Amino acid sequence: MDSFTLNKVAGAILGVLILVMGVGIVSDIIFHPTIPGKPGYEIVVASAEDSTSEVSAVPEVAPISERLVEASAEDGAKVAKKCAACHDFSQGGANKVGPALWDIVGRKPGGHEGFGYSAAMTAYGEENPEWTYEELDHFLESPKKLVSGTSMGFAGLRKPEDRADLIAYLREQSDSPAPLPTE
Repeated sequence: MDSFTLNKVAGAILGVLILVMGVGIVSDIIFHPTIPGKPGYEIVVASAEDSTSEVSAVPEVAPISERLVEASAEDGAKVAKKCAACHDFSQGGANKVGPALWDIVGRKPGGHEGFGYSAAMTAYGEENPEWTYEELDHFLESPKKLVSGTSMGFAGLRKPEDRADLIAYLREQSDSPAPLPTE
């Protein structure tokens, strides 16, 4: 390698070093570091009297008797489409993955002939003589919460209006619909 090439390489290295130093000096001028008087971070723990952690209240849900007054069986038929994969709603309908739901309001839980219920649902049926509007509302909200150990894989209907509409639809799926609750 001749001396001219060596000078070019050395000049490039020196140029890069001067550029890096210059960028460092300019950045120190632009950005002033603040050095804390006490190193580290202070962790603030809320005391028992401190009201900084407020828990939001769960909205009150009207009783099913009030929601059924405004419920629409027509809208309930739309909600029931979520259930149609596992349940039949027609009179004399066959059991599917779940039991047929014709005349479910007032029927004994776990009491539909020809369907193999889980042990949890059978036990629930022994404790509760019939599906009331209130029980159906709680079951449709979260089946596994009301009947722990049920084999029903549905997560539930979170909206109270959807549950009321579905219960109004289920009420109509009967030869003699159960009277609406008055409480």
